[in-house]
Amino acid sequence: MSKPGQTVLVALRKMIASGELAAGERLMEVPTAELFGVSRMPVRMAFRTLEQEGLLVPFGGRGFQVRSISPMEIAGAVDVRGVLEGLAARQMAERGVTQEARDELEACLVQGDALFEKGHVTEDDLEVYHDMNMRLHRVIVEGSGNRAIADALSRNDHLPFASVTALAVDRDNLIREYRRFNFAHMQHHAVVDALVNGQGARAEAIMREHANATLRYAEIFGAGQNERMKVIQRPD
Repeated sequence: MSKPGQTVLVALRKMIASGELAAGERLMEVPTAELFGVSRMPVRMAFRTLEQEGLLVPFGGRGFQVRSISPMEIAGAVDVRGVLEGLAARQMAERGVTQEARDELEACLVQGDALFEKGHVTEDDLEVYHDMNMRLHRVIVEGSGNRAIADALSRNDHLPFASVTALAVDRDNLIREYRRFNFAHMQHHAVVDALVNGQGARAEAIMREHANATLRYAEIFGAGQNERMKVIQRPD
């Protein structure tokens, strides 16, 4: 996805998570593009991704509507991801980490360290983190040698905020986001250490905790219901 598309995607995802865009609100390409100062194509791609993530549903052939999502639904989907990724980590540790997988995991750690060592993050840093995070999780799932885990994750990814790609970033509070993502990266270090040392139970526990950190989205969603963004609501 293009950088404008990624920007729109992350912004809309955060607005839905916080309740700025409430359940039932309607989104159209043109007013959304005008809001973010981009063309319609990035908006169209963002809408499609959010539909795949279970956050938007088509509305009358003319745009999308924010899906009704409960904190319990988010928590359940994220918990399932934690179980599946934890299983993947345990099985990878038990099988043994190949040199190729170890090199890729360590490259992810180095890249993440470079992002956080300066003590703050920018929006561009978080985009780099997003891609690095996806690679690290992919290596672990593939390293399990269990195709059923990847298939189950693919199905679960269509539930709200369940996918590892579904990062909701608060661009208005990058200090807090630095702390949040730096902590997540420390968990990356811990799980890689467990993997390369063949500690299956430890790797599984860390990955489950790593996924459950995402449950913060459920708290954001529940707290923001009275703050609604009307500017991109579809006109009647």
